[in-house]
Amino acid sequence: MRAEDAGEFVGARLDAGLRAARFGSPPSAEEFAAAIEPRNVPAVFRGVVKDWAASSRWDPLHGGLDYLLEKVGHDVDVEVMISNTGHVFYGDLRSHERVHVPFSRFIHSCKSYLRHPNAASDSSKEKEIVKEPTFSEEGCSSSSESSEQLYIAQVSILNTENKERCSLEVLKEDIQEPTCVKGKPFSSINIWMNRAHLRSSTHYDPHHNLLCVVAGCKRVTLWPPSASPCLYPMPVYGEASNHSSVSIEEPDYSSYTRARYMKEYSERVILNCGDALFIPEGWYHQVDSDDLTIAINFWWKSRIMYEMFEHMDAYYLRRILSRLVDKEMNKMVRESSLCHSNDSGSFHPTDKASGGSEQFDLHNQVENSASSDKKDSPLQTLKPSTLQALYELISLVHNSVEIVSQNETTEPTSQDASYNQSNERKIAADDSSLLEKDIAKIILPLKSLELRSMLLAMAHTFPRTLETLVLNILGPIGAEILTRKFDEMDQQATKEQQSEFYKIFYSVFDDQYAAMDALLNGKELFSFQVFQNVLDQYIGVHVDRPN
Repeated sequence: MRAEDAGEFVGARLDAGLRAARFGSPPSAEEFAAAIEPRNVPAVFRGVVKDWAASSRWDPLHGGLDYLLEKVGHDVDVEVMISNTGHVFYGDLRSHERVHVPFSRFIHSCKSYLRHPNAASDSSKEKEIVKEPTFSEEGCSSSSESSEQLYIAQVSILNTENKERCSLEVLKEDIQEPTCVKGKPFSSINIWMNRAHLRSSTHYDPHHNLLCVVAGCKRVTLWPPSASPCLYPMPVYGEASNHSSVSIEEPDYSSYTRARYMKEYSERVILNCGDALFIPEGWYHQVDSDDLTIAINFWWKSRIMYEMFEHMDAYYLRRILSRLVDKEMNKMVRESSLCHSNDSGSFHPTDKASGGSEQFDLHNQVENSASSDKKDSPLQTLKPSTLQALYELISLVHNSVEIVSQNETTEPTSQDASYNQSNERKIAADDSSLLEKDIAKIILPLKSLELRSMLLAMAHTFPRTLETLVLNILGPIGAEILTRKFDEMDQQATKEQQSEFYKIFYSVFDDQYAAMDALLNGKELFSFQVFQNVLDQYIGVHVDRPN
């Protein structure tokens, strides 16, 4: 899709507080520093460049190319990017080359393109443009299939770290320091210039950025740093770690499934001649540039980076990872209860639960508990909704367990020893994830005291089922949810009530420490799974659990 075909839009899932603000005129430096920059949210300013000499002198459609050639001269070399992927420039070094060419040759190629914008590509002319003594014609030919591939990208007009890189410093006379960023300690000021329509890949920068369009038009799609999971950033240890792995033209949704939601978390803004866009550090952006577009950008280090002392880096790293882990953990728990997997939720008291050859009528259990010698049965104290949840959970356990021994078939009461815990039980691997989601759907909606009553009823009436649930069926998410509920119960109970509950709950197990280990191991495995997700989604790194 060409840039001119794309208008402005705001994704449906982008938080309203993260949408770019629009200003009809540039704010003062004081207003920018106090109310705009600290929010770390993009902002569009109209008319920033209108008073620059460059806005009239550099216009390619009105003699600007001749002016630039005369201003810079014929003997200055500039570094240009040559894409290996057509009009799309990806950050990966394998996708492009950087070569030095005389600025005059680049300008002549722009003038040729301006005269014949629809002419077929001539690779022999392209080779002539990029050919230098230090680069063989053979080395350039593979990258020079199209005259639309050259791009002056990030060529410095000012560079505080390396003044020797400022090959176009003479152009500084034609630009001004924008009012809103006046006095900022710029790390660099750069020029960006392309001949034909091109697209830059999705990436973020480690500095605050003010992008000013001097000629042409740019369409910038923005994502907040929090959208990283949808963008699949390249591994943090790679040379293009600030770039997305997802192709902007032909995204592979089978490999990058979360990328389907990229657009919903994005916003596109259009920058015409004279406009400027503040892109805070860390914000992902993808830029479409029209033919013969020229822009200047200003980079400066954010206040937070200035104030982040190196001796605190290890703490900040752990603190931020911990916050991301907590956020991801809550998300996974919440989503686990929203997924539908089987018909356990439709179980009714008159249904029969089975596991292999095991069958028993839960409805009869309740009827039996109402007999004269069982007036104190915990089942009688449960609310109807809690009793329904109990039926569903028991049904889930029995329908998910394979009983190896075919001789012991029922668990009619808590005293029945026929449901022997020594039986070997296993859960089908393919069903374990779905089973966890079903358990979450049953347990999460229950209030903590309702769950407490239900577990006590299970311990009294169905002890072997409770034991099987904890030791054999409850997975990482289930262990996390159950122990969270335990914490909620503790906050609403006295010390005596807490002690009584755990005494009854753990009395079900021949080895109480095995039950505790099962819950703690499940929680730790869940935490590690969450940590893996965080590293994958935000840092682009996969780690295996240590043995």
